[in-house]
Amino acid sequence: MRLKTFYYFFIILTVQFIGCKDTPQKPETPSKKEIKDVDSSEVVTQETEKADEDTFELTEENAIDFFFDYQKDLKANKVKMTTKFGSFIIQLYDDVPYHKANFIYLTRKGYFDYTQFHRVVKDFIIQGGSSDDQKTADKRWDIGRYLLPPDTKKGYSHHRGTVSMPSSEMDNPHKLASPYEFFIVVTDPGSYHLDGDFTPFGKVIEGMDVVDKINAQPVGKGDWPQQNIYITKAEVIE
Repeated sequence: MRLKTFYYFFIILTVQFIGCKDTPQKPETPSKKEIKDVDSSEVVTQETEKADEDTFELTEENAIDFFFDYQKDLKANKVKMTTKFGSFIIQLYDDVPYHKANFIYLTRKGYFDYTQFHRVVKDFIIQGGSSDDQKTADKRWDIGRYLLPPDTKKGYSHHRGTVSMPSSEMDNPHKLASPYEFFIVVTDPGSYHLDGDFTPFGKVIEGMDVVDKINAQPVGKGDWPQQNIYITKAEVIE
């Protein structure tokens, strides 16, 4: 019995020693090492939070309240997008809070990864955030179906480099915005006839030459590029 008691005591000390190492932050699926490095209550909490996040779905009824809360402590306001032509950085406007929060949220959810610039209009805009890939439709289904109200009275115009949100294609007299897509103005100095109809919520602050390269690509029917132009990575810059 003394030997067995000493053995259990040795095991407890060993686990406590291991637990002093860096604790992984919110693992999506706790590995054996992560389970060993944190106490059981932490693991249960992390798994519960992940389960809640996975089952949460945005709707017309909850989207505004959700983004109102989401933007309260949101410090990040830049997103970097990478394509085969290079990368560009978007700075989001802090005083267009719902659209900013939506864009950050979708980026962190990985929504924009491997979506495409599916509409390219020469010397006018490039439009991204959609795809003919079923995975994109699946991601939209998982995140939810919702629209965002326009926010056009903050004094922003559609200058060159402005990032704005298109209206939904559904019956939409109030010009509610399609939250999964965005367009970037290429026109120099701008496309000001869009003011008042669409919501500018950011601007390209670095890599406008990449946007121009995308805009220069040959297109086919419906302004869809002849060669798919993927956003290979979208990431929030903290």
